[in-house]
Amino acid sequence: MTALDPRLQAYCDDARARNLDELREWIAIPSISTDPQHRSDVRRCCERVVAHMRAIGLTAEVLETDGNPIAYGEWSGAPGKPTALIYGHYDVQPVDPIALWVTPPFEATVRDGKLFGRGAVDDKGQVLMHLAAIEAHLRVRGRLPINLKIVVEGEEEIGSPNFDAAVERYHARFGADVVIVSDTAVYSEDIPALTTSLRGLVTWEIAVSGPTSDLHSGYFGGVVRNPIEALAQILAALKDERGRVRVPGFYDGVAELPPAVTAELRALPYDEAREAAALGVDALTGGECERLPLERMWYRPTLECNGIWGGYQGPGSKTIVPSWARAKLSARLVGAQDPARVRELVAAYVREIAPAGVRVAIESDGAVRPIVVARDHPAVAAAVRAMTAGFGKAPVFIGTGGSIGPVATFDRVLGLPQILIGVGLPDDAIHAPNEKFDLAQFYGGIVTMTALYDELATA
Repeated sequence: MTALDPRLQAYCDDARARNLDELREWIAIPSISTDPQHRSDVRRCCERVVAHMRAIGLTAEVLETDGNPIAYGEWSGAPGKPTALIYGHYDVQPVDPIALWVTPPFEATVRDGKLFGRGAVDDKGQVLMHLAAIEAHLRVRGRLPINLKIVVEGEEEIGSPNFDAAVERYHARFGADVVIVSDTAVYSEDIPALTTSLRGLVTWEIAVSGPTSDLHSGYFGGVVRNPIEALAQILAALKDERGRVRVPGFYDGVAELPPAVTAELRALPYDEAREAAALGVDALTGGECERLPLERMWYRPTLECNGIWGGYQGPGSKTIVPSWARAKLSARLVGAQDPARVRELVAAYVREIAPAGVRVAIESDGAVRPIVVARDHPAVAAAVRAMTAGFGKAPVFIGTGGSIGPVATFDRVLGLPQILIGVGLPDDAIHAPNEKFDLAQFYGGIVTMTALYDELATA
């Protein structure tokens, strides 16, 4: 059994209350990156993170970008040892609907061993795990076993629009041997896990236009093509009756799972009926229904309609043929799928299948590449040992259906291997009311990161 240096363990245990208080202070800053009214709060949170890094013994500063600033810190006192770059974000999601919060979202509250507050686990608490681990090493030993660089950005929750440019700008500063990302979850409370794949992301907005203005449906219904009906036809044609995407070339680069990985999925405790009930649906029928639910969630691509609108939506009725309709789509990508190519393939297919009598315009952004982490990399083996020290059992390997754009940036721009070692739980309500961080996970995560730096020193 991998174990942590007892002196470091004792320090982590003694510092629990201080670390929890610090996290409360971070949560109290409403660093909502999507809302311009909170721009000053976003900067204030960045400055708070920098101040804390300095207080524990790191060289730290605010790095300016074309958007929100980056909190940057480093310690380079281990010549000849590896350099790890820790990535996280200090910005948070909006809190709406506020009425559903049991306690105020920016007043961190402990209930039943859980800390509730916006940003508790996504991602302020997981960033603080690393700073608490760094502090433990510096206070107990006076040094770190490896060199560390910390990059905590302020735009992850809005898609990191300026992060690529920032990495290019600070390329020399961000150089490292491996990236550590703690913005993911474990499989369950009693099953620690390392994430080895992230899906990529592309988005579109489709505008279908018909007549130059809304028309009386009694005079023109049945004569003029209805843009809402046309859009519905387009969306319905994107998939077949089994949930497979019909766009030619969409699955290029999508490999079948190795039998060993399929066996791992079957071995995980997963109750499909219970999961469906928890989500409020009759069955898990979305996507390619002949495949395992976990395979669909982690290792298969998707094409989803995220929103659709048009026509009259007020009280009562208004009998019109609307002049336009719109929809938003997104695709999650896996394996070797190329986001730029998928973007063009879907747009071309939509134009091809659009019925006569309407005009179609398509806008697209987002081009996040999928990421696959090599399980046999020495840094991943070090992470396995560290998580064993933190949680008392070896982790399983899992995927995640989400996307983290900066992870793809580090892979593309810096060519760095990644360790995806988050410790959140699937029920932490990230992006939703009553977001939480189980304190057992928070404290176990601090021990895990403390052990990780030792393990990386010899990996």
